[in-house]
Amino acid sequence: MSRQPRRPSRREAQPPGEVMWQRVRRWGVGRSIGIVVGIVAVIWLLSGIYTVGPGEVAVVRQFGREVAQTGPGLNYHLPGPIQRADKVNMAQIRRAEIGFRTVVIPGRPAKHEPRLVEALMLTGDENIADIQVLVQYRVRDASEFLFKVRAPEQALRAATEVALRGVIGKTSIDDAMTVGRPQVEADTRDFLQRLLDDYHTGLQVVEVKLLVVDPPDEVKDAFHEVVRALEDRDRLTREAEGYAEDLVPKARGDAEREIKAAEAYKEARVSRAQGDTAKFLEVLEEYQKAKDVTRERLYLETIEVVLSEVEIFVIDPQAGGGNLLQFLPLKEMTELEKPEGTSQ
Repeated sequence: MSRQPRRPSRREAQPPGEVMWQRVRRWGVGRSIGIVVGIVAVIWLLSGIYTVGPGEVAVVRQFGREVAQTGPGLNYHLPGPIQRADKVNMAQIRRAEIGFRTVVIPGRPAKHEPRLVEALMLTGDENIADIQVLVQYRVRDASEFLFKVRAPEQALRAATEVALRGVIGKTSIDDAMTVGRPQVEADTRDFLQRLLDDYHTGLQVVEVKLLVVDPPDEVKDAFHEVVRALEDRDRLTREAEGYAEDLVPKARGDAEREIKAAEAYKEARVSRAQGDTAKFLEVLEEYQKAKDVTRERLYLETIEVVLSEVEIFVIDPQAGGGNLLQFLPLKEMTELEKPEGTSQ
C-alpha cells in the first residue's frame, strides 16, 4: 500500500516575505525597528576595530584632526565618519631613483632607462656630467608624512635633485668620478636631509649612492683613460707605501743590531784594554821591586812563546870535519819538487 505525500503546512506554503511581515506584526513595528537599529549599531561599532602590523604606526583622526597615534597590535577607534586611522609603515626602506628609472617587464630582466633631464649636471670645473643616484629613505614622523606635505615622495625627488646639483656644482668632474665620490655622497645626504626637515616631510635619508658618474658620450673614453691613470697612480702609491712600511722597519732593525754589536765590541775592547793595563801595571810593580829577576823572567817567557812553534835543529860542529855540508834541507827541497794540486 503506497503512502500519500505529505501536504505542506499553512506556514510552509506562505512566501518568506509574508512570514517576516507576520512576525513583525506579532512583535510590533516599533520593537522590530529597534532590533534592526540595534544590529546595525553593533555592526557600526565593530567596524572601528583595526589592526596595526609590525613596524607600522596608525594616525587616528577625529573629524580630520589628529588625536592619537597607535602602535602594532589590535586597536579601536570610533567608527567613521567620526574617526579614521591612517597606517604608515615606519620600518620600510623606500627608494627613489634620480637620473634613471627601473623598468620591470614580466618575464624579462629589469633594465634602467636614463632620464637625461635629471641626470645631466654642470660640475664645478664647468664640465657636464651624467649622474644617476639611488636614495634610500624611510618615514621618521608619520604625522608630518601624512599631513604636512601633499606629496612627500615627489618632494624628496625634487629635493634630491636640488641637493645633488648644489654639491656637484662645487666639485670637479675628476673628483666626482674617482676619489671624491664618498664625499659627494655624504654632502648630498646632509644637504638633502636639511631640505626635507625644512619642508617637514617626515622623511629620513638612510643612504645616498652614486650609481653612475660619467661625462657625456662624446668624451667618455678620454675621461675613462684619465680615471684609469689616476687609479694606477693611487695603486702604485699604495704599493710604494707598503714597500716602505716593510723596508723601513727592517732597516731600523738592522741598524739597531749593528749598533748593539758595535757597543758590545766597544765593551769587549775596553774591558780587554783595562785588563791589559792592569796586567802591565802589576808587571811594572814587580819589575820595580826586582828589576834583574823580572827582566830575565820576561825574557825567558817571551823566548818560550816565540820558540814554541819553531823547528830546532841541533848540529854537531865536529861533524864532517868541516868538509861536508852539515845541514841539508831535504824537506824544503821535497816540497818544491811536488807538482801543484797534490798533497803529501
